[in-house]
Parts: sequence; structure tokens; C-alpha cells
Amino acid sequence: MYLLSDATGETVERVARAALTQFRDVDIRLRRMGQIRNREDVLRALDEVDRAPGIIFYTLVNTELAQFVRNEVEARQLEAVDLITPLLYKLAEFLEMRPQKLPGLQYEMNSEYYRRMEAVDFTVKQDDGQEPRNLHKADIVLIGVSRSSKTPLSMYLAHKGYKVANVPIIQGIDPPTELEEVEPERVVGLIIDTQRLVDIRSARLRNLRQSPRGSYADYRQVEEELAYCRRFYRAHPAWLVIDVTNKSVEESAAEILSRLHGDIRHD
Repeated sequence: MYLLSDATGETVERVARAALTQFRDVDIRLRRMGQIRNREDVLRALDEVDRAPGIIFYTLVNTELAQFVRNEVEARQLEAVDLITPLLYKLAEFLEMRPQKLPGLQYEMNSEYYRRMEAVDFTVKQDDGQEPRNLHKADIVLIGVSRSSKTPLSMYLAHKGYKVANVPIIQGIDPPTELEEVEPERVVGLIIDTQRLVDIRSARLRNLRQSPRGSYADYRQVEEELAYCRRFYRAHPAWLVIDVTNKSVEESAAEILSRLHGDIRHD
């Protein structure tokens, strides 16, 4: 899947990934191609698609350039979807004004942008139990066993402007003492179905070219880990616990925010 954009390509990638969540067990490679600003850029991008054909998603706010893409993909018999021109036309009609057609306007530097970047920076540094002394600074602290979506959820929430820390729950190893000092309304425990977690861990091991037959993906061992995790959550009844089984990152994040929204405060 080729993602063409006249800016960074983040918007078209988000839309593509959102659509792909509806198709499980497919192997799709995303090729993001940003800063498409003129016809020469378009031709270079489409030449690459010609060499390794795939579907094209594109967001080009310059309607003339978008039309050039449409003409070229038709001539080359390629598959392409324009994600923004129909929306621009409809908004122009509804608002009775013409769009500015300036790429990248949504990324103008403002206080909101810097707040989000600060949240992302914080979240990266707090991944997988790092820097526990900073847990009290987090808007949200995610906890759970290995491969229960802590990191993807953390990064998704960070891009929405929340400072997120995540802490692994490991049977036989006490979590950092700083976790007990975090306001309970900021802590979210993640739980997942045993078989689903076994499948995820097995796939992870295969991707690493390791055998999935060890204890990490053993059903009984995983079941024990999750039982320990549930007991730990029950000892902290004020914590929010959500089941992430078969949920997309977006769905899990929406549930967290809808249930914690009134309690989360930004410094």
C-alpha cells in the first residue's frame, strides 16, 4: 500500500491503518511517500508503484495536483483512492468558501503541537517500566503482562496529548514501589483472554525466528500470569481495569478516555 502526501504523510497513514484494522490476518506493507509537491514528485512516486504494484492512498490538498495523479493512475491502470479532495469540495460547498490548498497547515507550530510532542517524548522515556521515579508525572499509567498492548496504547494516547507510562506486571517480581504512590484514578490495568495472548506471543516469537514452544507462549504459564495479574488488580479496587481482547488500539484508548476523562488533569 503506497501512501502519498504533500506533507508528512501522517494523516493518510492514520486513515489507512484505521481501515486495515477491519481486516485481520493480512500482511500489508505500508510505503509512506511524503512531500509530494509537484508533477515530478508524482511521476517519481508512480514509477516506484509501477515497479512493485499496489494500491495507492493519497492526500493532496492541491486539487490540480490531485487531478494529475488521477490522470496518471488511470493511464497506468493503477488502483488509487483520493482521501481528501472529495472532502475539500464538500466542505467548500457547505462553508461557501474556497480552501487554502496549502499543504501541512494542520501541523502549524502552536501550543497544542508542543504539548503533544512533550507527551510523546515523556511516553517514550517511560516505556516498559523505565524511569519509575517519574510515574507520578504521568496522566495515565498502564499496567499489564507482556504483549497486552501497553506500548501501542501508550503511544496512541501520547499522540493525543497524554503523558503515559507503562509498567509490566511480572509474576514473582514486585512492581516498582512508585506505582503504589500514583493516584489510583490514573492507573489502568489491562487484561486479555489467555488464548488470544498465547497467539500474540507465539506470533511475536515466530517473527523473531524463535521457537514458540517455550514457557513465554505456553498456555498454562500464560494462564498463571493472567491469574496473578487479576489478583494484583483486585488488591487495588480503585484502579480501572479494561479487557483489550480483540480490540483495536483505538477502541481500547477510547474506552480508557471515556471512563477516565473526568479524572485526568494536564499539568
